[in-house]
Amino acid sequence: MPMKKAPLVIGWIEHVSLPELSLPNIRAKIDTGARTSALHATEITPFQKDGELWVRFVAQLHDEAPNVRVETPIYDIRHIKNTGGIPEERIVIRAALHIAGQSWPISVSLTDRSKMRFPMIVGRTALKKHNIAVHTHRTNLTAN
Repeated sequence: MPMKKAPLVIGWIEHVSLPELSLPNIRAKIDTGARTSALHATEITPFQKDGELWVRFVAQLHDEAPNVRVETPIYDIRHIKNTGGIPEERIVIRAALHIAGQSWPISVSLTDRSKMRFPMIVGRTALKKHNIAVHTHRTNLTAN
């Protein structure tokens, strides 16, 4: 019988990257209570490119960081409940999540998180099927 690999244990706060979007070292809350991951974005503007729907937005990962202008295809538009439980229509993109030397594609909704403590939350759907356990009392257990 094959031995199961031990889960990767990550903290409830980790630094992750979305390298395809040129967004390194994002301080993220690992939030298993949230279904969908979300990224702080402003100036969210959908547009057409080669007959497909794309979005351009500005990401600022912390107060001292420069703004990063991103253009990427739109994956979906969904109603997602905000932190107050109220559904909002949000643009969802796909990007590779990089954490602890591992990388896999996830869905990320774009929203203004300027009033939140973390520019990104990583929801449970992004972690599913990747053998990850979240330590609820520790932070920064991985080196990104």
